[in-house]
Amino acid sequence: MTHADLQKAAAIHQEAFVRQQRSYEWLECNLNAAPRFLNFVAESDGDILGFITWTQKSGFRADAVLDLELLAVASHAQGKGVGRSLIEQSLPQVRTLLAEQGSTLKHIMVNTRADNFAQTLYKKTLGAEVEVTIPDLYSADEVIMIARYVDSKT
Repeated sequence: MTHADLQKAAAIHQEAFVRQQRSYEWLECNLNAAPRFLNFVAESDGDILGFITWTQKSGFRADAVLDLELLAVASHAQGKGVGRSLIEQSLPQVRTLLAEQGSTLKHIMVNTRADNFAQTLYKKTLGAEVEVTIPDLYSADEVIMIARYVDSKT
C-alpha cells in the first residue's frame, strides 16, 4: 500500500467496518508506522479490490508474532478469492521483511467477531484456531484465533 492507495482503501475500510470512524486517518497511521505495520493492497486494472495489514506484536523480536490487523475486500470483489489472495501473496513478502530484520515468523493472531464467516478463511489459509472468546468486546463477542509455529508448518 502507498499513500496513493489510501483514498480507495479508506472507502473499502468504511464499507467493511461500518462502526469505525475516520477510516482514512486510521489507515494512514498504519501506513506511516512501517515496519511495525505492513500494508498491502489487491489491485486489478488500477482498481483497489482490498487490503491487508499485518502488525508486529510486542516489539521487534527474533521470533515474531504477527497480528492480521485488518483484512477488507470491496463488496463488488467479495467471493472471488481476493481475501485469500491477499493473505497468500502478502505473507511471503512479510516473511522476507521479517528475515531482513533478523526475525522469523512464530505465530499469527487474528481477532474477529465471533459471527464473522471469515474465520473459515483464517482456518484454511493460516491454520488458525479459536483460542478464546471475549464476550461483548466491541460490537459483539470477539474471538482470538492463533496459527501456531507458522514457519515450522509451511
